[in-house]
Amino acid sequence: MAMAGLYRRVLPSPPAIDFASSEGKQLFIEAIQSGTMEGFYKLISYFQTQSEPAYCGLASLSMVLNALAIDPGRKWKGPWRWFDESMLDCCEPLEKVKAKGISFGKVVCLAHCAGAAVKAFRTNQSTLDDFRKYVMACTTSDDCHVISSYHRGTFEQTGTGHFSPIGGYHAGRDMALILDVARFKYPPHWVPLTLLWEAMNTTDDASGRHRGFMLISRLPRAPALLYTLSCKHESWVSIANYLVDDVPVLLSSKDVKGMHDVLSIVFTSLPSKFEEFIKWVAEVRRREDGGQGLSLEEKERLSVKEEVLKQVQEIGLYKHVTGFLSLGKSCCQTILPSGSGDNLPDIAASICCQGAELLAGNSVSSDVFCCRETCVKCLNSNGDRPVTVVSGMVSNGNGEERVDVLVPSSPKKLSCCHSGKISCTVHPANNDVLTALLLALPWETWSGIKEEKLLQEIRILVSTENLPTLLQEEILHLRSQLLIMKRCKDNKITVICDIPTEI
Repeated sequence: MAMAGLYRRVLPSPPAIDFASSEGKQLFIEAIQSGTMEGFYKLISYFQTQSEPAYCGLASLSMVLNALAIDPGRKWKGPWRWFDESMLDCCEPLEKVKAKGISFGKVVCLAHCAGAAVKAFRTNQSTLDDFRKYVMACTTSDDCHVISSYHRGTFEQTGTGHFSPIGGYHAGRDMALILDVARFKYPPHWVPLTLLWEAMNTTDDASGRHRGFMLISRLPRAPALLYTLSCKHESWVSIANYLVDDVPVLLSSKDVKGMHDVLSIVFTSLPSKFEEFIKWVAEVRRREDGGQGLSLEEKERLSVKEEVLKQVQEIGLYKHVTGFLSLGKSCCQTILPSGSGDNLPDIAASICCQGAELLAGNSVSSDVFCCRETCVKCLNSNGDRPVTVVSGMVSNGNGEERVDVLVPSSPKKLSCCHSGKISCTVHPANNDVLTALLLALPWETWSGIKEEKLLQEIRILVSTENLPTLLQEEILHLRSQLLIMKRCKDNKITVICDIPTEI
């Protein structure tokens, strides 16, 4: 005979106070009057229950990202872009999270990869007074939210480690409102802030490190305009290690005389499947009713991306990279999709399959798609400059659809198929992608070069200080991504003021 499942738990009170109780309601009213419930309204609008017993970190993060109105930039279901637990899979496989949960550092990594500004603190690097200040700051505003990582046992609740957002604060009673994402277990509840600190000031057995809290807010603009680093595929581990750890050692151990030697050392030893690591931020759409017109939103985003691309191509480092690749010692086969070579239809098919993967919410790999009838066109729209569109009929075995990928382009080098009148370049190309990546490497990467004149030249070439603002912000974000991904892999991540530091 099947046993009946569990239906909720009785909330141990004290120490917690049920949000829906008479006392809980009174605390709520008083907190509203004191102005420390401002963040509550956005959070409660997007409050969700974790869909798996171990998904508390994913549910808390998706709830906060939606409350902040951060656009995931890819489809969830149907035409809708929306954060869901199933989309937070880039830093840790969902199956692993389902089986073992997720660490504090990996949630910070996910928040960063999702496009949020993150300040994260473990309790052994913060204080109760600082925590109280941050809680008060976020609860008196609706543009910042706190996610707490704590041990349930401190509140006499069943279970161990847990994540949930803080929905409000009562200054008079010094109590925080926990919006428990395990709503099948406990309702939202008020707890003494000092006790919440004690619950956070515990050690996670899996990582051996302290728990803590993180402040999540919006960035002034979308961080990745043209390029982004991806930790969705397994190859990112070896690539991040190579770029951060191995390249500095190689440069310091070899007799490096000029820029050609530097580029040869960096590029010739790149790990396999490097194309999965640094990606071009695509604008992807389904073709509807055969229409090819671009919306105002699409035009504006492409215009910004084309400006970033233009800025990349105007710097001195780009000229060195282009010259190196033109000598035939390039890593073309590394950056372009495997087996594509210089065959434009194959490149277009690969781009369309990646676009179909994005439209599918990245729930399936682009390897399961096949693409036919590929074409690269340049569209003129109302007198605007030409826009490159890579199109293809993509199938995953269950059906097919026509996918358009809008590409930042510049008028040179490559003739578009079926147009015959306009030339344009399909990106990402080896030279601009590799230039962006070199700029994103940590400053200390080059310090081991013994030739002083060469070292000074490189420092000038990779300096971000004199870059145009758009490109500078793009490169600094890539650099932050690289460092966070490396430390996320080592489970040594803390982010203070959105700058990763190892502690």
